[in-house]
Amino acid sequence: MIPTPSTNHVDFDRVYEPAEDSYLLLDSLSSPGEVSFLTERFGPRNNGDARISSPLIVEIGTGSGIVLAFLTAHAKTLFGTPGILSLGVDINQYACKASVQTVETACQSIAHDSRHASSSRGTGFLLTSFTGDLTSAIRPETVDLLVFNPPYVPTAGVPTAFATNEVSWEKQAVLDADSDVLSLSYAGGMDGMEVTNRLLEQLPSVLKVDRGVAYILLCKQNKPDEVTQRVREWGAPWKVDVVGRSGKHGGWEKLQILRICRGSYPSCGIALIRE
Repeated sequence: MIPTPSTNHVDFDRVYEPAEDSYLLLDSLSSPGEVSFLTERFGPRNNGDARISSPLIVEIGTGSGIVLAFLTAHAKTLFGTPGILSLGVDINQYACKASVQTVETACQSIAHDSRHASSSRGTGFLLTSFTGDLTSAIRPETVDLLVFNPPYVPTAGVPTAFATNEVSWEKQAVLDADSDVLSLSYAGGMDGMEVTNRLLEQLPSVLKVDRGVAYILLCKQNKPDEVTQRVREWGAPWKVDVVGRSGKHGGWEKLQILRICRGSYPSCGIALIRE
């Protein structure tokens, strides 16, 4: 079993605490099927051809950083190579700071683990985690893998910071002073989809053309079947599959994870869990 990163240092009065959705992402990304997919897509190829760049892994809405830390610290296990670069983005500056510490702590733990002493370095490299609005600050067609655990709870509206495509220091100051700063992590507006819809619109321009892939978490109220159909309507070479589910327990917060990718690269479009 792959160790879960520690978040003991995180101030959960200001940062989203890992919950069922976070752990579903960890379980899905580390499942045998997805590890096979990720290794084939991003692992060493063509005898180490230097022209194949290191994958850029981006998590949008890092929260505590548990998912970003998991992917970075266990890069060699999950991707077949430690040569990944990771980047975090969150609209909450406290989450950005927490994410950096979570990733650093997880990587240090792996480095000091005696079980890794005889093997090559297995962790990736964290570039940074910065305050931003979704992918607005990321260069087009540069992201190899994007992970998004969005604010998915249906609410009457979304926080002011999500109302436009810009995040200013003035808005951040308001958020910092707002006792409801945690609403940034869960308030999704109509159908819980207002923020996710914006991210979906950005995927075609931000994902790398030859191998870009995104993992997006949705709940039942987000109408995931409609989201799946929408992506399929983008046409070839786009593919979408369900690669994780939270189980068939009661309540509307039943979760699932969609894998969205361009299908021109090997293995994209293979459904790895049973519908």
